[in-house]
Amino acid sequence: MTTNRSDLFTHERRQQIIAILEEQQRATVPELSRLFAVSEVTIRKDLAWLANLKPIVRTHGGAILVSGTTSELGFDTRERLQHQEKTRIGIAAAKLVDDGETIALDSSTSSLYLVRALGTYKELTVVTNNLRSAMELCGRPGISVLMSGGLVRWEAYSLVSTLEETIFQHVHIKRAFVGAKGFSLAEGLTDINRDEVLFKRDMVAAAKEVVALIDHTKWDKVALATFCKTDRLKTIVTDSATPRHLIEQVRERGIEVIVV
Repeated sequence: MTTNRSDLFTHERRQQIIAILEEQQRATVPELSRLFAVSEVTIRKDLAWLANLKPIVRTHGGAILVSGTTSELGFDTRERLQHQEKTRIGIAAAKLVDDGETIALDSSTSSLYLVRALGTYKELTVVTNNLRSAMELCGRPGISVLMSGGLVRWEAYSLVSTLEETIFQHVHIKRAFVGAKGFSLAEGLTDINRDEVLFKRDMVAAAKEVVALIDHTKWDKVALATFCKTDRLKTIVTDSATPRHLIEQVRERGIEVIVV
């Protein structure tokens, strides 16, 4: 069940605001007000309080981060960021899924939007470590869900395992659909959590094709560790706000880029 943002305690909301600024570098008061379902007056008080403790600068109508860290934003909050872009990306990605195949989905919010766009199938097997995606697929006719075991990470509603053997050693994956914290030609797809990176590496290694689901905010950014090199990518699905020159650079490498 999705958490109501208005139910967050003040200190939790402020921590999430910092995480949003670390992810996007900037945010406006109206955006934060809508996201957390609180008044703009409340958000202004939050920003004023944070400005005394954190490296943020108040701007007219919002705030920017002076220097970020590697904090991980909670899943419920990330799900609401770039909502329209992720919806379009999910719809376009779902069109790549064929009946009768086995696909893998990571714990990114972009993959959840793909799940919501999936149609009707006679037989489709989905391998995922994301609890939210598994719950939304559970009981849908024609779709079987396989989950990896392991430790539950609340930040991503995911299961990560420290065991040497993974589920990907036992199944054949046609396509792996993955989101990322950042993407660059030099470093490929990157993420900030070690356990998620290890899981995604196994997923990528097992898949015949890798499809990246990344909105415009992830391009030309590098996070902690690489889980998929650029030359391993078959397709990237992104939105129209992505800089055109970056898209062309990727296409020159023989990678299909679907812009929505």
